[in-house]
Amino acid sequence: MKKTFIFSVLLAVVIGIAIAWIDLRPNWDDTGVSVFMVLVASLLCGFLAAQKPWLIALAVGIWIPLFGIVSTQNFGSLLALLPGFAGAYAGYGFRKLIRGS
Repeated sequence: MKKTFIFSVLLAVVIGIAIAWIDLRPNWDDTGVSVFMVLVASLLCGFLAAQKPWLIALAVGIWIPLFGIVSTQNFGSLLALLPGFAGAYAGYGFRKLIRGS
């Protein structure tokens, strides 16, 4: 695997965990900001990775549902995967568009 892809996946995991940590704070109740952060992070990492956008989407977006289900049995948090996939595939597509391949 390319170093850029490995870096992108690691960056996605770190950012995803950070977003989930922020989202689970007791005084944090702004879902829109969390969704936007997941979207932008997955867009950026999807653009950098240049392959396997599904993996980038999961690396960013899985942490909010994982922590939400484990800590509060909030299965609605699975919806956090949607902006992750949208952003990762948009970033991947944008890179393909720019590169022309």
